[in-house]
Amino acid sequence: MDQKGYRRGSFQSATSDEDMLEIAGASMDFSMADDDPPLDREMGGFPSYNGGGMNGTSTMMDFLEEPLPGVGTYEDFNTIDWVREKSRDRDRHREITNRSKESTWALLHSVSDAFSGWLLMLLIGLLAGSLAGLIDISAHWMTDLKEGVCLAGFWFNHEHCCWKSNTTFTDRDKCPEWKSWSQLILGHGEGAFAYILNYFMYVIWALMFSLLAVLLVKGFAPYACGSGIPEIKTILSGFIIRGYLGKWTLVIKTITLVLAVSSGLSLGKEGPLVHVACCCGNILCHLFTKYRKNEAKRREVLSAAAAAGVSVAFGAPIGGVLFSLEEVSYYFPLKTLWRSFFAALVAAFTLRSINPFGNSRLVLFYVEFHMPWHLLELVPFILLGIFGGLWGAFFIRSNIAWCRRRKTTRLGKYPVLEVFVVTAITAILAFPNEYTRMSTSELISELFNDCGILDSSKLCEYVNDFNSTKGDDLPDRAAGPGVYTAMWQLALALIMKVFITIFTFGMKVPSGLFIPSMAVGAIAGRLLGVAVEQLAFYHHDWAIFSGWCSQGADCITPGLYAMVGAAACLGGVTRMTVSLVVIMFELTGGLEYIVPLMAAAMTSKWVADAIGREGIYDAHIRLNGYPFLEAKEEFSHKTRAMDVMRPRKNDPPLTVITQDTMTVEDVETIVTSTTYSGYPVVVSRASQRLVGFVLRRDLIISIENARKKQDGIVSTSVICFTDYCPPLPPSSPSVLKLRSILDLSPFTVTDETPMEIVVDIFRKLGLRQCLVTHNGKLLGIITKKDVLKHIAQMANQDPDSILFN
Repeated sequence: MDQKGYRRGSFQSATSDEDMLEIAGASMDFSMADDDPPLDREMGGFPSYNGGGMNGTSTMMDFLEEPLPGVGTYEDFNTIDWVREKSRDRDRHREITNRSKESTWALLHSVSDAFSGWLLMLLIGLLAGSLAGLIDISAHWMTDLKEGVCLAGFWFNHEHCCWKSNTTFTDRDKCPEWKSWSQLILGHGEGAFAYILNYFMYVIWALMFSLLAVLLVKGFAPYACGSGIPEIKTILSGFIIRGYLGKWTLVIKTITLVLAVSSGLSLGKEGPLVHVACCCGNILCHLFTKYRKNEAKRREVLSAAAAAGVSVAFGAPIGGVLFSLEEVSYYFPLKTLWRSFFAALVAAFTLRSINPFGNSRLVLFYVEFHMPWHLLELVPFILLGIFGGLWGAFFIRSNIAWCRRRKTTRLGKYPVLEVFVVTAITAILAFPNEYTRMSTSELISELFNDCGILDSSKLCEYVNDFNSTKGDDLPDRAAGPGVYTAMWQLALALIMKVFITIFTFGMKVPSGLFIPSMAVGAIAGRLLGVAVEQLAFYHHDWAIFSGWCSQGADCITPGLYAMVGAAACLGGVTRMTVSLVVIMFELTGGLEYIVPLMAAAMTSKWVADAIGREGIYDAHIRLNGYPFLEAKEEFSHKTRAMDVMRPRKNDPPLTVITQDTMTVEDVETIVTSTTYSGYPVVVSRASQRLVGFVLRRDLIISIENARKKQDGIVSTSVICFTDYCPPLPPSSPSVLKLRSILDLSPFTVTDETPMEIVVDIFRKLGLRQCLVTHNGKLLGIITKKDVLKHIAQMANQDPDSILFN
């Protein structure tokens, strides 16, 4: 029995995603990616369950009184059965409730079981917040390490190093304790040679960081690359990828995320922080039996962990909950909403306690605007929304084309070389421009900043007329030479960011897309904001300005335009709307800017959707062939279940097992001669009346255990799936009863059921397969893979593109 899915000893493995899947340097065969029916001969090991609670009062044999190792668990790269898992959890809860009335100890157990979910959320929030603080502090220090070192203590970054210095406010970045590499090596920091040395050290550090990151990923945790959000969406929809949320992935992702961000590549840490938080959630699930043994309950925890990840990434707890609900979660009951809120709260509180940036804020680019916006400013805000939508659609198409080229050509065989080349190009182009040399988070912070009296940035080098200054508010002023220089540098930075991000996202290092997208939008927004500001200053007598922007007034805030542009570009790439607006206003602390953000976010979504319907994460899910059934898209084709089910006209008949007439040998012959994942059980081959559905994996484990532990079970023993087996001659061997592993309530539809209803059933119930009947007789089977292939076919796409590759 050396068939796929029939491997002796392969059923004893742990059921968690904790196990590390060693795939470094090996090719992965994902042809076993989903729940194929008894007609797909490419498919092996079927996910299994023990049917707990679904089978009424079934009689179990002695060897099945205790749960067998492997029964009720799933193979790797398979989809869980949501209906079964929820049923088992309800049975478990019902049993605990009934027992709680019997004794005080049982009552305490019931209370602890109810409280365990909240305790788990507390632990996830604490761990996710702590790791986020560690990542922020380390990345900030290592980013500054490319430019110099602190003599007072090498562990201080540039800002912390200069805190105790006696320098003036304008020279706060030039304190004697901080030395650039040229000052350290040559003794001075001026001149061409010093510049070249600093340039060289910047590139060398960047290459070292990125190479170390890609080598760690390749050698220890191949799943630690990328942002992780497409895979987490797929896992939350019920798919199993063992090792993706395991211990090794968490450790390597945390380390390499710091290295990748510090290398100066055009990527962010916000997306990968969602992956890190989900790893924390998955690992901590093993402390609680309720979540360890139930895949559906575990996915509720992972939804809450994703919310905690966004909470610490942006300092936006409410935005994190909405992000989990809008973008990543497949099943999000009200209870999960409350727990997500609690986990996000704890994570944000933990990060705030650590205070990684020393400014009592959760993010580096927190800003506060005080000036109101005018209705006419909606026009440039909508223009930014159009730019964000166009950029989003352009980026998705270009990035997917490049990633497809990476997968289908020799380029994919050299991930280390690719990272080396992209890092070298990025570092060489970034150093001469101060806006690309600084970290992307610092760039966004500078672009969001509203210029004050003490600001020494080039962006704030206006021609000052202090006679017109009223309090802290500065009026709109004429741009000085520093502003014009900054505009040119920002324009060059915009071009570089637009193109280099296409090649960076998807490399074999942890890479988030939130920050690069926001940077592109913030640059465009700041450029437009300064242009409108100067237009209003020089032409304040124009009709469009005369009513609200008089001379000497502070009416245009370029930093607000940067913020709206950042939201527009992020919305164009990810297609987020509600959660995006909430995240942005939590970042800025200003409720009065919700309308500009909403206008930009909706405009960018409409424009991007007009060009291509998929966001970046959905596009990567389709590129990788993950079996993800998108809940947002409607199925509008007039096909029926009989058009999709198998067997088709020229296919062999459906392989079935009869309820009480087949022997152990007959069943073993079926199992060894086919690679099907499960088998319908019928009354007889002649009647084809459906009794239930049994999974291959459960059959194998149960028969193997019966042969070992029960006397009298031989090849000629009859297998019985009913409560009462037909009488046999006295000389016959013992009967093997397997009713306990039979699913007596498989989902069935008739052959005339419209496919739009079938697709809805698969989406809303999370089914893996559905049996098709005609006048009460079994006719065929439809699996999730069949549904995905049919949807692809109807969309004129390659049906085989949904095979996980």
